[in-house]
Amino acid sequence: MAFAVSRTGTTHLTLHGGSDTTACNEAEADLGETLEALVAEGRLTDWEIADAEVYEHPTAPFDPYTIALAVEVTVTVDADDADAAAEAGMAAIEAALAGTDAEPNDDASSPTVEPI
Repeated sequence: MAFAVSRTGTTHLTLHGGSDTTACNEAEADLGETLEALVAEGRLTDWEIADAEVYEHPTAPFDPYTIALAVEVTVTVDADDADAAAEAGMAAIEAALAGTDAEPNDDASSPTVEPI
């Protein structure tokens, strides 16, 4: 049986931006490109950036911003039941995001599992 497994979390991107708004917009665009590439590779099924806000302002004129982005990612897995789907989905999500800018911090949620 096929299941959609989703997980939400927060990731931080550090980049230079001219203002709070510009930095947040750039961070959303950069993360969106990363997530869209994972969809194109078949590693994710869907994604959504729910929010972007300044986590740390620059401390000097040419220092970077750190932007916190709330993101939800979804994978599709085949499993016998919802528990097995949650385990397989979590593994697939962690493998897809490992080593990317989208890797969540420790505040990632438990998975949401829905049959499809």
